[in-house]
Amino acid sequence: MHILISPNAYKNSLSATAAADAIAEGLEQSEYSGTFECFPIGDGGDGTAELIMQKCEGEPITANAHDPLGRMMSASFGLIEKRQTAIIEMAAASGLRLLKPEELNPLRASSAGTGELMKHALDLGVKKIILAMGGSATVDGGTGILSALGLQFLEKNGEALHNLPASLSDLASINNSGLDERIHQTEIIILCDVDNRLLGEKGAAAVFGPQKGADKEAISKLESALEKFTAVVLHQKRINMAALKFGGTAGGAAAGLHALLNARLENGIAYFLHLTGFEKALMKADVVITGEGRIDEQTLQGKGPMGVATMAKEKGKMVIGLAGQLPPAITPDFRKYFDLLLPISAEPLELKLALARTTENLRRVSKEIGNQISELINKK
Repeated sequence: MHILISPNAYKNSLSATAAADAIAEGLEQSEYSGTFECFPIGDGGDGTAELIMQKCEGEPITANAHDPLGRMMSASFGLIEKRQTAIIEMAAASGLRLLKPEELNPLRASSAGTGELMKHALDLGVKKIILAMGGSATVDGGTGILSALGLQFLEKNGEALHNLPASLSDLASINNSGLDERIHQTEIIILCDVDNRLLGEKGAAAVFGPQKGADKEAISKLESALEKFTAVVLHQKRINMAALKFGGTAGGAAAGLHALLNARLENGIAYFLHLTGFEKALMKADVVITGEGRIDEQTLQGKGPMGVATMAKEKGKMVIGLAGQLPPAITPDFRKYFDLLLPISAEPLELKLALARTTENLRRVSKEIGNQISELINKK
């Protein structure tokens, strides 16, 4: 018996690697006598780039860039595929993790630092840039990134807009004459961890704005700004950013980069599994254990555990899902992909306490899984 341990990160608690280690420790403490392998996964969320670097033996690069509030900082990205491909995580220079709670302000926060990292990668001669977009502090439609790469966002009198994205509602035209020419020879791939579109009640401002510090008034302003951005792009480029699946990723940065840089939007987990050779590890497994903080209807739309479960079921593997929170009812849609869904907590807990006990709970439930598998094997 061989078990493949492939969890996503448990948000606000454990990285995917730490979660995999906790599950492995639980199996080691059990009566399970078979083998196992840890293969933590990322679906484009915070931590995905680091996992790609580990699996693809990447070379870390450190560079200076501005944080979401314009302060100079040191950030890192990676090179893989003989230094021809850059792996850049938006959270590295434009992430929530860089700001204190009282500093969160998506009307002011800019994604420019991510654009600066892209320029550093171009300076190193890369031909492909892969952007993992999770964990951003911004709802600027990618205008910060685009500005750093040379685009100008202009008001009616032809003057450049400042203080983006707050001033984006005054956008009249976009001047791309200053765009870094190297972008035209570079493939840009965006790994998306959500499938939300850019606008509306399930769009970038309404859904992700509150997570980044926006109140109702700020959400309304951000929505208006993104609507104006959409209208100007539609007029100039004949591309409707509002219609793009994945367009709301990273505060709309996915939509902006697709429309103005021809970036390709990809389901993050599907791309990750292909790039890192997950299928080879999967073929050796009899059972796959995956999971994340919450498994719910959104999981079925292409989150990390769903990508793992889909590929595993195609290969006839048993799939066990572990989550801090599960749906009220396990519907046939879930049963199609997960043979077993288990809550990691043995009792209802307040969120703060549940997050603090994630490691302990993963060890405990994994130990029980190991004991159950051992018992089943011994009965045969």
